[in-house]
Amino acid sequence: MSKKYYGMQTEKAIKNFPFSFRATSKEFIYAIAEIKKAAAGAHRLAGELDSARALSISKACDEVSSGKFDDQFVLPSFQGGAGTSNHMNVNEVIASRATEILKNKSVVHPNDHVNMSHSTNDVMPSALKITAIRLVDSVLASTDILISALEKKAREFKTILKLGRTHMQDAVPITLGSEFAAYAEYVKRGKRRIVNARRELLELNLGGSAVGNSINVSSRYQKNLYRELRRVTKLKVFPGKNLMSQTSSNSDFVVISQALTAFCIDLSKIAGDFRILSSGPKGGFGEIILPELQAGSSIMPGKVNPVLPEAISQLYYLVSGNNLTIEHASEGAQLELGVMMPVITDRLIESLKLSAEMIRQFADKCVLGIAANRARIKEHLEKSTAFATLLNPIIGYDAAAACVKESLATGKTFRDVVLAKKFLTPKEFDKAVRAFE
Repeated sequence: MSKKYYGMQTEKAIKNFPFSFRATSKEFIYAIAEIKKAAAGAHRLAGELDSARALSISKACDEVSSGKFDDQFVLPSFQGGAGTSNHMNVNEVIASRATEILKNKSVVHPNDHVNMSHSTNDVMPSALKITAIRLVDSVLASTDILISALEKKAREFKTILKLGRTHMQDAVPITLGSEFAAYAEYVKRGKRRIVNARRELLELNLGGSAVGNSINVSSRYQKNLYRELRRVTKLKVFPGKNLMSQTSSNSDFVVISQALTAFCIDLSKIAGDFRILSSGPKGGFGEIILPELQAGSSIMPGKVNPVLPEAISQLYYLVSGNNLTIEHASEGAQLELGVMMPVITDRLIESLKLSAEMIRQFADKCVLGIAANRARIKEHLEKSTAFATLLNPIIGYDAAAACVKESLATGKTFRDVVLAKKFLTPKEFDKAVRAFE
């Protein structure tokens, strides 16, 4: 760091929060800078901030958002004060750089100018919503790739008849294609929930100031603020109907976190099924073959592990734990303020970023490379008694049950028993067991 652009308030925070914890997300810092740029423009249009200062603040914000001053944001994401320390860090860096741009002809003050009409309490939730919307969009883009991969496999496996299972026991015949089509539908439903939760993030409390009643915020500024913010962020954000309610409650973040958690539950279920269906390959189910991505053991030659399905299940564990943290932190809001913003910010951003990355990797490196072990699938189906249910309407429950018992007692296939008892001809049997498709 050649020069310190931050000031006294940041220095105090460094001493108060000297934690060995990850730094505050740069995406979040950039969103704060975008808010400051929009505010400077709105104040200039309102005649409340001179053009020279407003333009220098705007330029400094652009530089911050481009990553030019990443080394100036030195605080851990874990801190008290509802995020005031991070907020002041950004205010001080922007003010110092804006003053430098003006060649010291005018001083840009971090509070009087950069923070004009602002409070930590309306800036930080708004910045997190802007950040979260963008990260949600990355999750949705990855989700579309996963849906496409699962649907491709559903078409590829459409005609492969296999054994369906309930309670981990043999149940009825299905197709491998229908199994993958069901997985695709899980993901589509999860995507819809996330899209619905995203809409809540567009409603901000910016302009509400300290408690949501717009103390020290002029109507002239408010008139221009959201138009400028939409221009800067390219997002269709709008002011909340009741800014006080948006300031005192963080439940919008719970909603998006819960939608993501529900989505990851289904992803982990799919991943768990892949691990079961690919188990073995000789001593387990072995019905699908996962791509061989890396050696599975330092001691067992040739062993291959389902590393990406395992990673997806761990993603769920992490997102679920973060969701619980977000729930508790949101419940910790008191009177007119949701005070636990730093941990909500840290955990939500982590969940969204990691989900977007891992879902895409799972689709590209695992799902698209799955192959069907047709011989093993046929073996399991033929050795099972799964066809019995399909024959109930044709030969009757008692006859079907007798065939099941004989099959299990003798080791003969259910098909062989039915044909030996002349309940059906081979052609009739084949027609009956394909009728469900």
